[in-house]
Amino acid sequence: MLLHDKLKSYNVILASASPRRRELLRATGIEYSLAPKFECEELYPATLAAEDVAAYLSELKSRAYPTPLAINDILITADTTVVIDNEVLGKPATEAEAREMIGRLAGREHSVVTGVTLRSVDYTRSFASTSRVRFAPLTEEQIAYYVENYKPMDKAGAYGIQEWIGYIGIESIEGSFYNVMGLPVQRLCRELECFIERLPSCY
Repeated sequence: MLLHDKLKSYNVILASASPRRRELLRATGIEYSLAPKFECEELYPATLAAEDVAAYLSELKSRAYPTPLAINDILITADTTVVIDNEVLGKPATEAEAREMIGRLAGREHSVVTGVTLRSVDYTRSFASTSRVRFAPLTEEQIAYYVENYKPMDKAGAYGIQEWIGYIGIESIEGSFYNVMGLPVQRLCRELECFIERLPSCY
């Protein structure tokens, strides 16, 4: 039986404001409902390794979900971070900050880490997926054009790989393309299979 058929007896809830995550989960054929927006202060310990922040924040969001889960609910929360020089680049607050972030990434390789947490009434499972992305060198004009026209203030690292900057600027990717968009859907599907079967490992 296909995964999306197995999940029909569950109420899958996606707790994410990201339109990209909604689109990617929908494309798997999995039926889901969208959680109402809720507040979660996305803070993490300063001592936490940069590569571990995404998984930590996905678990934080899961715990912050305000509605008690019903017996057949599966809650999905996620967080995506961009890591360069062992530093987490979050979402830029201003266009100037967005230009600065993209300037740091230009001509270099960085990591994109998406942490995902699956939770039911009595079971929680978290994982993280990492992709390595290399940008070609970018001119100030290219960076300014992208920021001005695409307003990437809602994106970690100030860019969307599926947008203009990805087409003209990405030299190579090692790992999942969809992970860079915000949801490692192949890994998620494997983890959901293990989740509903209560398997200790997918590997």
